[in-house]
Amino acid sequence: MRSDVIHTLLVANRGEIACRIFRTCRDLGITTVAVYSDADADALHVREADLAVRLPGAAPADTYLRGDLVVAAALAAGADAVHPGYGFLSENAGFAAAVQDAGLVWVGPPVKAIELMASKTRAKELMAGAGVPLLAPVDPATAGEGDLPLLLKAASGGGGRGMRIVHELDALPDELLAAAAEAASAFGDGEVFAEPYVERGRHVEVQVMADAHDTVWALGTRDCSLQRRHQKVIEEAPAPGLDETLRTRLHEAAVAAARAVDYRGAGTVEFLVSADGRPYFLEMNTRLQVEHPVTEAVFGLDLVALQLRVAEGEPLPAPEPPQPSGHAVEARLYAEDPARDWQPQTGALHALEVPDAPGLRLDTGYTGGDTIGVHYDPMLAKVIAHAPTRAEAVRLLARALERARIHGPVTNRELLVRSLRQPDFAAARLDTGFYDRHLAALTATGAGDPAALAAALASAVRNTTAPGGPAPIRFGAWRNVPSGPQCRRFRSEPDGTEHEVAYRTGRTGAPEPYDAPGVRILAAAPDRVTLEVGGVSRHFAISTHGDRIHVDTADAAYTFTALPRFTDPATHTSPGSLLAPMPGTVVRLAEGLTAGAAVTAGQPLIWLEAMKMEHRILAPTAGTLTALHAAPGHQVEVGALLAVVQEDPAATPVPLSVPEETA
Repeated sequence: MRSDVIHTLLVANRGEIACRIFRTCRDLGITTVAVYSDADADALHVREADLAVRLPGAAPADTYLRGDLVVAAALAAGADAVHPGYGFLSENAGFAAAVQDAGLVWVGPPVKAIELMASKTRAKELMAGAGVPLLAPVDPATAGEGDLPLLLKAASGGGGRGMRIVHELDALPDELLAAAAEAASAFGDGEVFAEPYVERGRHVEVQVMADAHDTVWALGTRDCSLQRRHQKVIEEAPAPGLDETLRTRLHEAAVAAARAVDYRGAGTVEFLVSADGRPYFLEMNTRLQVEHPVTEAVFGLDLVALQLRVAEGEPLPAPEPPQPSGHAVEARLYAEDPARDWQPQTGALHALEVPDAPGLRLDTGYTGGDTIGVHYDPMLAKVIAHAPTRAEAVRLLARALERARIHGPVTNRELLVRSLRQPDFAAARLDTGFYDRHLAALTATGAGDPAALAAALASAVRNTTAPGGPAPIRFGAWRNVPSGPQCRRFRSEPDGTEHEVAYRTGRTGAPEPYDAPGVRILAAAPDRVTLEVGGVSRHFAISTHGDRIHVDTADAAYTFTALPRFTDPATHTSPGSLLAPMPGTVVRLAEGLTAGAAVTAGQPLIWLEAMKMEHRILAPTAGTLTALHAAPGHQVEVGALLAVVQEDPAATPVPLSVPEETA
């Protein structure tokens, strides 16, 4: 008789979720197997696994989405079970069936449940029969003004791909085509459906856990309303501000949804809650969710351990779940620039350190020294805080993010801190339009002048204590004599604000601020500067990587790029030059686009894809395309010249790039 006791587990995923599953496996004495693409050869999940199997290639379609290669890897490594994580093949019924056909334990729901929930249109029909509340579908062919605004959604997949909000009927045909094309590209299924778009609605979900012994747990609620482009940024449990009647209705609907498909394992039933408190079923995710740690914290459970237990055929520990305790909040730390259309960022990650304190948890797939590439999602880590009350959990999380050392590409860290302290968030006034209303204020440029001074002073000390003893600081062919003020220029990243800092070398050889009233140097070293600013002592930790200087304080973090004294003429580009906003791959060009073509202002010309995000490069103005250097399949670096548009003098400029979607 076959035993389903798991001894060796392959995780068919990468990054943070693979590392998180391995952590539970170590606690349970289970041998771990990683799979990795060429781009992930030295990734943290590979380093942490007991065994690892290469999937040749770098693109997801050639590696993590190749179910046949993953199954072969499991067999080669001697695994007896496969956990899909989230994303990639986690909700692919064909992959789940292939795992089981190979004689391996599938750590996930039954294949039939995945199939039934894979199509949102079929799932909604099934939920209607189970009495789960739904939004009435809208036929795009007969939609009228009274049906607006509409939400277009891909029938398969998730993560925001194939999703569009339509406010004008004239835009509906083009948006349908665009949504269908994205859905077909991302999921191999171009089916798109429409439903009413609920403005100022909340995204509330219920975690379920079910076994094969007729037990289904509803593990409370989570609020995931803070989203950018339909992808979650901050999540919390329990969802605040819901009355007991609504909570009970959500729990009952989630259990009914799970029972309707004879569910097993961990799953999430997602709802949209309108401003007047009416819930509507969105979808059921037949996998573990990114935000599962907040539920774990509140209920004191290990959901991965429960997944493994259920996969082995064991019942859940009790007929009812444990009682919840306290409040948990999770923030997703992304390598992206929120102030610039959420553009993903790449490059060396020099440091990633989050304070270790009671109530804090860090789930990550990166450590300092790793490189953030272009092939995968830009999420670096999840930081989770758990405390007795919501206010305490929010405060703990904001402070932990504030004190974290994150050196490398631009991240959304500052946005997260500001979001957690924003008055509407603090008061739990939550809905999916939060960033539509508040993004500009949350990404406004800060001051940073004392930090720039600290960076300059640390650089001065570093230069004057270099091998060979003290020496005057040099800028190109110019020499600044010690008695006069010396200037250093910095550009604050990512906002681009320039700072010019003046200081001079005193009689002792130590730097002194120049023309900085109210500022006094208490100590200065290459890696640490202490300033007295307005009578208050402030410490600045300094780290330098090339021409970038990271300055960490007790309540903020700054990144500066040291600028040359004189502008480099090579940095100038011709007017109308379209530059790549990020490293990536050119996936397509506008139909018939060639040099000499006339273009209109805002016309999409080039589509660039990187880190699961697609950007449209737009014509900045009406005019003539005088040069085209991009072609489908070309790999380009950030700043690469893609095309040049010669402006029509009467035209009005528009932004150069717009994010199309993210997964």
